[in-house]
Amino acid sequence: MTRRIAVLSVGVVLLVVFGVLGAAVPVPYVAQVPGPTFNTLGEIDGEPIISIEGRDRNDVDGELTLTTVGVSRAGLSLVEAVQGWFDSEVSVVPEETVYPPDRTEEETREANRQAFLTSEEAAESAALAQLGYPVKVVVRGLGEDSPSEGRLEEGDAIDTVEGRPTPDASTLDDVLASIPGGTAVTVGYTRLGEPGTAQVTTRPAEERDGSLLGLLIREQPSAPFDVDIRVEDVGGPSAGLMLTLGILDLVGDTDLTGGALVAGTGTIDPEGQVGPIGGIQLKMVAAADIGAELFLVPADNCADALGAPQPDLLMARVATLDDALEALADVRAGRTPEPC
Repeated sequence: MTRRIAVLSVGVVLLVVFGVLGAAVPVPYVAQVPGPTFNTLGEIDGEPIISIEGRDRNDVDGELTLTTVGVSRAGLSLVEAVQGWFDSEVSVVPEETVYPPDRTEEETREANRQAFLTSEEAAESAALAQLGYPVKVVVRGLGEDSPSEGRLEEGDAIDTVEGRPTPDASTLDDVLASIPGGTAVTVGYTRLGEPGTAQVTTRPAEERDGSLLGLLIREQPSAPFDVDIRVEDVGGPSAGLMLTLGILDLVGDTDLTGGALVAGTGTIDPEGQVGPIGGIQLKMVAAADIGAELFLVPADNCADALGAPQPDLLMARVATLDDALEALADVRAGRTPEPC
């Protein structure tokens, strides 16, 4: 064997070894890609994403689509990471930014799912407040072995206890603190716009005087209908804005889209403030892929969004729910909304 052939043979072997190692050895990075999109006015597997009980949904055209980011498993291979770095539709980020080291992947997914459920509640509150419904004490759920089981339901607005008005959570707490545990009380409530009463035997409170109804409650606008949101396998709070707009389009007095395909993203709080999210550029790719005409961009994400604009995708800067509604009104009127 000549020296040249020997050197070439060693080189080939090393290339094969490094290739195998690059494909097999994990690195502490994950890949983010444009994720699935969901029209909040539409359905998943034949079931509406936003269902309304107690009134008919509006007949609507157009779409109000929430966008997502897909995330790979932890520990990309070196080859996968390098490929991602050279792909404009893939973002390779440190693993700890997605999967915190003090949590398992399952715990992270569960935390993200809880964040999504919290965003659902915020979206409902923001939408109902926009429609002018009054804030009341609303049943969020029932505690374990609740004495209110079978008497009160999720979504009920608690109006009175023993004839005493309970307009907010603090007042309800004060009223119950004055009632001994084990007392049978009359609870006045409103359910789907209809008043009713329930007889509940309270149980003793453990951390203060008085008694408990065994309810999980929140203060939020109360409407004569219930809103239920069903989107599986989506985590994080970034769907809040688009869910809020979906609710408003389905129960409000205005056709928000005018038949246009609108996509967007952004967190929302009960007061209608829109917050920033991650993966804005990837979400814009997803919106462009479905042919969206307008993309609603949280104001604090505008700088990143301008770094990777999508052809023919109009961007509107939104800091509040009112900004988003104004942008939609502009599009319906043929005007250009405030850009990033």
